[in-house]
Amino acid sequence: MIASMSPYRSTPEATSKMPSGIPFIVANEAAERFSFYGMRAVLVVFMTQYLLGAGGGLEPMAEAEARGWFHLFVSAVYFMPLVGALLADVWWGKYRTILWLSLVYCAGHLALSLDQTRLGMALGLTLIAVGAGGIKPCVSAHLGDQFGAANRGHLARAFSRFYFAINLGALAATLSVPWLLDQYGAGVAFAVPGVLMLIATATFWAGRLRFAHLPPARSRFVTALLDRSARPVLARLAVLYLIVAIFWSLFDQTGSAWVLQAEQMDRDLWGWQILPAQIQAANPLLVMVLIPVFSLWVYPALSRRMVLTPVRKISLGLYIAVFAFVLPTIAQWMIDQGATPHVSWQLFAYLLMTAAEVMISITCLEFSYTQAPRFLKSLVMALFMMSIAVGNLFTSMVNYVIHTGGAGTTLDGAGYFLLFTCLMGCAALLFRWVAGWIATGSVETEPSPAHMGD
Repeated sequence: MIASMSPYRSTPEATSKMPSGIPFIVANEAAERFSFYGMRAVLVVFMTQYLLGAGGGLEPMAEAEARGWFHLFVSAVYFMPLVGALLADVWWGKYRTILWLSLVYCAGHLALSLDQTRLGMALGLTLIAVGAGGIKPCVSAHLGDQFGAANRGHLARAFSRFYFAINLGALAATLSVPWLLDQYGAGVAFAVPGVLMLIATATFWAGRLRFAHLPPARSRFVTALLDRSARPVLARLAVLYLIVAIFWSLFDQTGSAWVLQAEQMDRDLWGWQILPAQIQAANPLLVMVLIPVFSLWVYPALSRRMVLTPVRKISLGLYIAVFAFVLPTIAQWMIDQGATPHVSWQLFAYLLMTAAEVMISITCLEFSYTQAPRFLKSLVMALFMMSIAVGNLFTSMVNYVIHTGGAGTTLDGAGYFLLFTCLMGCAALLFRWVAGWIATGSVETEPSPAHMGD
């Protein structure tokens, strides 16, 4: 037998310590999340204030059109994990999928920084959607691949670092990149996230000899997909994801409708004039605060009053999301009457929305991981992310109808926010009706890579 010429290991390190490749993965994630959330934070402001025409003059979009583009882009980002999971599990393996799609990701940032016309924006966003979405289901799974039986006890700590890196990168980006846009323009504001993505890619490549490169599980993936016992599990998860999609149609409007609303609010906070896009920094900051709060106090308190299953956590989160969207609805009604509400309306809404995110997103990820058949876990994670794609696609379609002057032209001002508040209420009631069926036969036999992030 001819020995393999590959310089890479195909099994985890034989050590009881933290795998040596973990710092490269965590650093890569922090820089990549900075690049994505930095670009995303200023996207709607760019489209409505900085977008150029073919002749070089300003040709900004109307608000409804910009919201439509934003949510179409986010939808594309969360559709691509399905493609990335298939590439990693069937053809390329996780390492090569992450590396090659990261280069596509870098090219997208380059296009945005060099060309601020609609053509440059469309090209840049397409490439970023392919890169960012394609690597999404692979990075956390690649982290898990680094552990063997001897050091499995370090897995939870590694994922905690990974999730902290996600939110640290997002927080730094949403504070700094809007300031760069305001002070130096769109070219610089898009270039800096591009540089961070290049650093992320180089960091990941630098750790190549320290990683375990597990080969794709082609035959096992196909066998698991065709197994009849997997069908009822996938059906229950599909219903869960369709209802949760409504939550994502609301949640991701913090990057579009809420930013545009903030432009019309009093943004003075303790003598500091906050930029509209910077308010999004409240989310990653609150995530880092609320995760331990829920784990140490909220969940134990609720458990003393009820059997707190994952399905019940999700249900409670859906109801909290309804109240979270009531606040910007009231604030928008005040704006429609000629008033200037304080940005604290949005900050309280962020508190509720982030609490809902902790109860829905993290719980849904963990529930999905435990229910998924062994060789379909990456696919199921990608299907969960498809719920985000579906929710954003719905929001994009609503804004397209508004922009083109269809029946949705009455959905302006507070009416726009009220529509999504009512939809969230209907989704929460529907979930309560099907929750028992979704929980049927659920198992929790495997530890999940908790808090895998978005």
